[in-house]
Amino acid sequence: MPQYVDPYSALPVVPAFALHSNDIADGESMDVAQSSAIFGGPGQDRSPHLQWSGYPTETRSFSVTCFDPDALTVSGFWHWAVYDIPTSVNELPAGAGDVGGRNLPAGAKMLSNDSGRRGYLGAAPPPGEAPHRYIFVVHALDVPTLDDVTQDATPAWLGFRLAAHGLARARLTPLFGIPG
Repeated sequence: MPQYVDPYSALPVVPAFALHSNDIADGESMDVAQSSAIFGGPGQDRSPHLQWSGYPTETRSFSVTCFDPDALTVSGFWHWAVYDIPTSVNELPAGAGDVGGRNLPAGAKMLSNDSGRRGYLGAAPPPGEAPHRYIFVVHALDVPTLDDVTQDATPAWLGFRLAAHGLARARLTPLFGIPG
């Protein structure tokens, strides 16, 4: 696989905190449940379990994103974008990203991903390509809500607001590929 720059290296440096998952791990292949059925594959488009700890005490809310920097586009591909997660929540169960957000905590909002789907879209790299990286990030924010992010905003706009309000980040980067 070609070596790409870490897209988060261009953002302001903030402290890290812990992110754990029962479903994904750094550098390990994701299960088919976290892949997509959108192109006819066996995927389930099931967002992984995520649990975080050690974030700054001044955190007022969280956001969760999933980005594939290896997608065959000049802008990568946003698979998931959730924001306004209250600080009373430090865990999302598997499937929290179901379409429509019915499994999200109260108050949390979800944007459409780059496919236009308002929910988690699983991994779907072209068969035979080197495995893609899927960067799952929990962002600790200094505001309780991102009032200037509307439901029709793009994940890129959310990214601007996360950079402006970010206190710390936790991340896991699993891989996924489909044999040729």
